[in-house]
Amino acid sequence: MSEEFTLNIEESNAPHAPPKVDYGAVPASATGGFSSNLASSPYHPVTPQNLLPSPSIPYKPLTVQMQQDLSSAECDAVASVQTMADECELGFRETNQSITADPAKDLYKAMYEWIDLNQNVFVSRLAEAVAIPSVSGDPTLRPRVLQTVAWATKWCESLGGVTEPVDLGLQTLPDGSRIVRPPALFATFESTLPDVPTLCVYGHLDVQPASKEDGWDTEPFQLTEKDGNLYGRGATDDKGPVLCWLWFVEFHRKFNLPLPCNLKCVFEGMEESGSEGLEECLKSVSETFFHDVDGICISDNYWMGLERPCVTWGIRGNVYFAVEVRGGTKDLHSGAHGGAVQEPMTDLIKIMSTLVDSATGKILVPGIYDEVDELTEEEKERYERCDFDVASYANEDTGGMPLLSQDKATILMARSRYPTLSLHGIEGAFAGAGAKTVIPRTVVGKFSIRTVPHMTIDHVAECVKRHVVKVFDTLGSKNRLKVNVIHAGKPWMGDLNGYNYRAAAAATKQVWGVEPDYTREGGSIPITLTFEEVSGGKPAILLPIGQGDDGAHSQNEKISRRNYIVGAKTLGTYVYEFSRMTQEEKAKH
Repeated sequence: MSEEFTLNIEESNAPHAPPKVDYGAVPASATGGFSSNLASSPYHPVTPQNLLPSPSIPYKPLTVQMQQDLSSAECDAVASVQTMADECELGFRETNQSITADPAKDLYKAMYEWIDLNQNVFVSRLAEAVAIPSVSGDPTLRPRVLQTVAWATKWCESLGGVTEPVDLGLQTLPDGSRIVRPPALFATFESTLPDVPTLCVYGHLDVQPASKEDGWDTEPFQLTEKDGNLYGRGATDDKGPVLCWLWFVEFHRKFNLPLPCNLKCVFEGMEESGSEGLEECLKSVSETFFHDVDGICISDNYWMGLERPCVTWGIRGNVYFAVEVRGGTKDLHSGAHGGAVQEPMTDLIKIMSTLVDSATGKILVPGIYDEVDELTEEEKERYERCDFDVASYANEDTGGMPLLSQDKATILMARSRYPTLSLHGIEGAFAGAGAKTVIPRTVVGKFSIRTVPHMTIDHVAECVKRHVVKVFDTLGSKNRLKVNVIHAGKPWMGDLNGYNYRAAAAATKQVWGVEPDYTREGGSIPITLTFEEVSGGKPAILLPIGQGDDGAHSQNEKISRRNYIVGAKTLGTYVYEFSRMTQEEKAKH
């Protein structure tokens, strides 16, 4: 008996006037003193180290009562975040301002020199952020996600930002219970310069689950530096990039410099759980918070390779499915009942085996490719030019998992250009060590489809449901079937010729000294398209600072010290270039 349905988841106060700065001047000396080679760069310390904690809030354990209060559906999340922010004491506050460059004469060089001079402070602050296990997918750690939002709120307030933690309502858990969603943090830093544009930047403060027992070589929530890499959950996804935006503001505050544009920040704590509640929130403030936004930048993805930076102009969406097969009301002993009952696991395995071709990676669901654009020759050439080493990818990035192709362009397009279907697991099945001869009463197969631009969620869901129900009906099973869409995010594509992309490309070339690769991202950042919509169609861009082997979502996630420090320069330079190119664009009209 098949049943088909969709589950709906619920300014500086310094006493003296700021110096006048020519933001349009980009001196030749602004490239900074770094090497593009990691091993020979000044961001490659010899001695591995575990970074010591500061006296700030991440290292103050929450009381049992606080954890209970913050986990309750009755919790006032906004008030709780503000209270914790008021009580928070940021560590690693002292930076060295002894730079030789005069910001009024050589702004870029001054910023680069200040960042290099304070790179250990940057790393220590990252350790502070990583220390909070802000796992949004674990309800028991929801208080720690709120704590991270409070930590970021405190930093923004200390920089003179206008902050507003915004309530996102309640999340309904699989067992039907409800829990508060962490508030989104809206922060605004106004420029004192007249007639400047407004840039909105987005990042997330929550992380994926992690534990030493999962196969990490270090404690995932204790940032550890080894061979020039900073290991810790969230180091690259996405706490490192979020911190870079705030370091840019801090540089201007330290030297009492006006920001080159107004800067609006949206930092959320539910990205790793589908950004629940954020889309509705953004739409509700489209005519207020976003009314003057001229562009959006997101730094939440990664380079294709290890040495050449990239600018990302497209991302895949994601539609996550749960196929449930339910038998009786209790688990059974296989010796007593095997062969006498229709087992839910057998039905589920049959269904899941019809979804994807393991030899080619092709999705076998009829109609799934109907909305996929044809590949152009120009687009194919972009992939062929990308910095990407197949052997390194095969041996290191994938952990030795066999590849479906040895061709560089084919691999890159499979990872980002075309839709893919991956099987993730079976809920309700025995997965422990040893042997357990059980027939589970209910099993739920989990899989997702990464969608590409122009594929719609409704079409993908309809194709999958039609296919799953058809396969199930051919089995002649008397078990019960449910097909659920757990969560979904849309794909997105940007304009490579627009002023926002030109600003990102100019900043990347300025800092790294090379032309960036132009790539599409295989992962999903569901909220990107929403930002363009709520800003009235203003262009969004993805500007990554992490390398292709950073291992986001995996064991031993890291960001290299070089990429973190030079990434801060890149994002800062991008803000300058965005201001300049946006004003030039407006002058044309």
